[in-house]
Amino acid sequence: MSQDYLLKTEPSEYSFAHLVKDGATEWDGVSNPVAVKNLREMVPGSRLIIYETGDHKSAVGTATVVSVDVSNPKNPRVKIKAGKSIAKPVSLQEIKANKLFKDSPLVRIGRLSVVPLTKQQYEFLAGT
Repeated sequence: MSQDYLLKTEPSEYSFAHLVKDGATEWDGVSNPVAVKNLREMVPGSRLIIYETGDHKSAVGTATVVSVDVSNPKNPRVKIKAGKSIAKPVSLQEIKANKLFKDSPLVRIGRLSVVPLTKQQYEFLAGT
């Protein structure tokens, strides 16, 4: 079973709607060493939650990892494909209020742009 992850994006730069329109994209622009490490650990089939920052601050959609190229360990190339919109986006406030996330880097390290999720966290955010 592969690890699930949450990817943060600034909607004014690249929103979930952009991903849906494009169908797939290469996830890049990640520089934090912990976030880069999390990208390197992804495998094809890893489930993703797309979280929009800025004014939205909510989990808005799902995606899946298609491929991972770690030939440059400082800049892994992760191709993802769009999934579905989350019927009721989950706000940061709701995430922080849920005990599933009390130890999560999502709430402990707010600037981390690639966050590992447990299966239960993924299911809560995806509404499954």
